[in-house]
Formats: sequence, C-alpha cells, structure tokens
Amino acid sequence: MDRRTFLTTTGTTAGLLTSPFKLAAQPSKVTFRWVPSTDLSVLDPVFTTAAITACHALQVFDTLFGLDAQYQPHPQMVERHTLDQDKRRWTLVLRPDLRFHDGTPVTAQDVVVSLKRFGKRNLLGQTLFNLVTDISVVDRATLTITVSRPFSLLPYTLASAAASIMPERLANTPDNVPIKEMIGSGPFKFLPDQWVSGSKVEYAKSNDYVARTEGIASNTAGPKIANIDSLKWLIIPDRATAVAALQNNEVDGIELVDNDFIPMLRKNSRISLIKGALPSIFIMRFNHLHAPFNDVRMRRAVLLVISQSDYMMAANGADFPEYWNDKCGVFAPGTPMATDAGMEKLNSKRDMGRARKLIKEAGYTGEPIVILDPVDAAPYHACALVTEDLFKQLGLKTELRPMNWGTYLQRRNNQASPEAGGWNVAFTALTGTSNLDPASNLGIRGTGTQGWFGWPTNEKLEALRLEWFFAETLQERQAVCREIQLEVFNQVPYIPLGANYNLSAIRKNWQNFQSQGPVFYTTRSV
Repeated sequence: MDRRTFLTTTGTTAGLLTSPFKLAAQPSKVTFRWVPSTDLSVLDPVFTTAAITACHALQVFDTLFGLDAQYQPHPQMVERHTLDQDKRRWTLVLRPDLRFHDGTPVTAQDVVVSLKRFGKRNLLGQTLFNLVTDISVVDRATLTITVSRPFSLLPYTLASAAASIMPERLANTPDNVPIKEMIGSGPFKFLPDQWVSGSKVEYAKSNDYVARTEGIASNTAGPKIANIDSLKWLIIPDRATAVAALQNNEVDGIELVDNDFIPMLRKNSRISLIKGALPSIFIMRFNHLHAPFNDVRMRRAVLLVISQSDYMMAANGADFPEYWNDKCGVFAPGTPMATDAGMEKLNSKRDMGRARKLIKEAGYTGEPIVILDPVDAAPYHACALVTEDLFKQLGLKTELRPMNWGTYLQRRNNQASPEAGGWNVAFTALTGTSNLDPASNLGIRGTGTQGWFGWPTNEKLEALRLEWFFAETLQERQAVCREIQLEVFNQVPYIPLGANYNLSAIRKNWQNFQSQGPVFYTTRSV
C-alpha cells in the first residue's frame, strides 16, 4: 500500500470509528480527475475560440441544440421547434423546468440575449446574425427567430459551444469583455473558489439541471445525466509527470498522450488508450502577398511534390500510423463533408520534373524563401525541416528561421515583405470542429489582408462558403464541399499535410467517456 492510499484509508477508518451511523447514511462522492491538454485561462466561450474554453463551456452551459457523434443537430434545451411555410421564421419552445445554477429559471429572454452576444463575436454566430431580421420573446418559454432567407443550418449553428445559454445579466456583458462569473445552465457547476490558474479547475454536479429524458446520450445531444459528483481538472504541463500520475492512480485520465508513452501505456492492463474523435489537420500556409508564392504556379509546383506520408512520419514517427492519416483533404477524414474530389493531386506520384517546369514558368529568380520554424513546437519543426529539404530538391533557395512558438505567432501576422520581417511559408494545424465544414475553417477564407495569416484573396471560395450555408440538404452541402476542395487544390491557399489524431488515456474503471469535446457527463465509474 502506497503512502497516499495508506493516509486515505486510515483517515476513513478513523471517521468510521467516531461516527459510523453518519457515514453509513452518506454515499461516497464520485470524483473524476482529468489532465487537460492546456490550462484554462479564459472562461467565456464567446470571447475566445480556444478549445479548452469550449470544453469548459460544454460542462457548465447547455445549448438549444446538441450534436450527435455524426455531428447532426438534435433539440437539447428546446422541447420543440417549428418553421413557417416560407422557411424564414423559426419558433423555439424551451423545455419546462430549466434552471440556472443559482436556481433561477431559464427564460426565453435569457436565450435571446445570449444568442445576440453569440452573434456579435463568434464567426458562426456572425454568419447567422447577418441574416437575422428579428429575434423576439413570445412568452416566458417561447422565442422566434426570423431570417432574411431560408437557413436550414440554424439548429446546427445553435449547437455551438459559443451559443451557450446564460442568465440575461451575464449575457448583457459587451462581447469585447470576457465574462468571469459562471452561472451556467448545464450539468456541472463551475466552482470559482477552487479555480487556480495554472494548477486546477473544479466542477460539481448541478442538482438544478434538468436533463432530457428521451434519446441516447451522444456527443452533446441526448440526456446529459451526470454520473459523477465532482470533476477536477489538474493542470500538469509536463507529459511524463501526467503519465506517471495516471499510472499511480493519482489522476483518472489524460487528454493528450505523446507517442513516446504509447508502448508503456499499452502494457498497463488498467489503462485504455482512446483515439480522438476529430483530428488536427497540419497545413503548409503560403504568404500570398509577396513573391514568389503570390504566383499560383509556384504554389501548384509545391503541391505536385508533397507527400503527406513524409510529413506525418516526420511529425509523429512511423511506429503508430493508426493515429495519423496521410490521405487527408480539406475536411476531416470520415466526417460528413469529407470528399475525395481532387485528391489525386496529393495521392499521385510526386512529379519533380513538372514542378521545376512550373517554377521556371513562374519566373523564380533565386530569391530566398523564408520558412518559419517554431523549434519548440516539435510537429511544426519537423514540417519545416521536411519542407526545407523538399525546396532544395526543387532548386529553391531557402532561409530557415528558427524561433520559439510565441515569436512565431507574432511573426506570422507580419504582412511586410520577407526581407523586412515577413515570411514566405509557415505551418500550423486546423483543429477540432474547424475541420468539419466550411463554417469555421479559416484556411479556406479568401478575404485578403483582412483575413487569416497568409492573406489569400479568392472570391470563388467565399461564394462557395456562402452557398454551403444556404444549401437545403446534406447532399447539397456535400456537393458544395467537393467544389471547395477542388478550388483549394486549384488555387492552393494552403496544402493539407495530413491529419493527426490526439491520443487520450483513461483508467479502465471508467466507462462511457466521450472524447468529442471532451464531455464528462456520460462518464461513469464501474
């Protein structure tokens, strides 16, 4: 028996001796101890797009609709909804007895104000509210949303973690000011007194939460019936320390496990490894403002010689190919919008001769190509090294610029020429739900200098993205995504380098853990 177990059991025994009847009448609390991949620093899911904040919001807040494991929307806080004949006026009726964590009832007014704030800052919310001509309270449990044109994706949009429903007084906070008081509407209460930035975050089961009674719990849809009394996030930046804590039963799960620890954990009969539901798609991003990659022929030349296998093996190693995918297009493999359109441009044999011909046609004269290399971000550092070698094979002159991640984030936003502090090629990853569809995918945006770093201008991609929002059926949206992928491979705003799946680890005495999110209300101890 280790020291921690000894202290715990002896303390319990002493309590039994002094007050046996009191303890016998109280079931022990069930606690799940989790190590998230990063620290939680911002609590407001509207103020930031950080994945850790969205995960926090999924525990504390509820949404009008939820997404199942196939990312299809289902009513969540909504009991029923109707759409009028011209498909422009939605009527939403809330489930009865919904309450916030302070005991006050959830009303349609709370919902309206929460959604208006969502529509001011969030990318998906802005898309919706560009169409909203009216959003009104009908009665305490009913609201209407009127749009300027049919928008079948309204339920999908309102399932976003950023569309969290909070009390009116909190939702009235300006969207450029982060909300710090967490009075939620979801299955867990945030415990502010137990939040220590850089150390821990704690939640407790909400006895005021009313779960749906029908359906099957799947991702953020269906009954959210918390099976644990206490949820503790322990911030452990060092991965080796986190793995040791898991093995010693000091934590119950780890969100992100490095490949180096896979063999060790696979041998532990008490631990399960769980592949993430959605991957990160690594990308090579070109600077479209400056030579030589302001010429599409240069970008197409690089596309001709890319091998996703080379990049994925460099970033992850060759030992565990089940955790990466080297046949990845614009959207996450295996999800509804994924398509094989144009994939022959990535999957065909590399054509160095044709690539060199395109480079010559583009008029490349040997100017240095600045490659940003964030050396403390190992996967991107590996991508930078592979790219440097590839460019040299093409006869391109390279300048690899090593820097730390913080400097890299600042440098990549510099629109100046490479010789004046800018850059030509950089690397990042599109993560989580941004790989599901065009809604939140920053890589496909073609808004020039007002857009994401790289700053491509592409009116066709912008038009296709808008068309996707207004498609009536899943099949129509999938057809639009085929066209988007073809256009990406034609104009090459970036190149997908492969999909990398996070690996989580959890002790086997826990079941029904959902890696999407992740969310914890289905998790139970056995």
